[in-house]
Amino acid sequence: MKRILLSASCIGLLSLGACSNSGTETTSTEGATSSTESSTSTTSDTAMASSATMPSSDTSAAMATDGPTAPHSTDPEFMMSAAHSDQNEIQLSKLALEKGVTGMVKDHANKMITDHTKSTADLKPIAQKKGVTLPTDMDAEHKAIAAQMQNLSGKEFETKYMAQMLLDHQKTVNTMVAHKQMTQDADLQGFITKTTPVVQAHLAMFKQHAGGGAGSM
Repeated sequence: MKRILLSASCIGLLSLGACSNSGTETTSTEGATSSTESSTSTTSDTAMASSATMPSSDTSAAMATDGPTAPHSTDPEFMMSAAHSDQNEIQLSKLALEKGVTGMVKDHANKMITDHTKSTADLKPIAQKKGVTLPTDMDAEHKAIAAQMQNLSGKEFETKYMAQMLLDHQKTVNTMVAHKQMTQDADLQGFITKTTPVVQAHLAMFKQHAGGGAGSM
């Protein structure tokens, strides 16, 4: 009888020990799970915060288009760029007239030829005074653009022309504003002060009509 009671007591003690170990393992597992979930939550929150503070690529692109550009490193470089810019608008506008654009697009093209020819005429004596020979043709980029536009016609050509004018004038305005702050040359500052409002007026005009084509003008 004593042996039976002793065996029962041993079994009871072993059962309690097993329960205790099981409880400890459960608590340890739950603690590890809770720690992992907390870490995951923290990582997720950090990632979300980083994503919220980083600008989207679309926003960056918009800022690059509308924001100021870096000034040219030298005054001669700026003058060469300004002359190229004039030729870009003049030559593309002559191409537009050759393609038979009509309505407001035709009016814009004629105005580009007149105003940018005058801009180059104003810049030429300043360049000559400083020993800079101005280019008399488009830059390489716009020669390639003109070659592509040669294959277009009608509404498709007009839409491309207006969009290109919008882009070019935005860049020109940005460059003039930036270089005026950099240059110490009084002649160039005077040229930029005189020319910038004209280019800004062109930009506003193309912003108003770009994408509409002649049909809506």
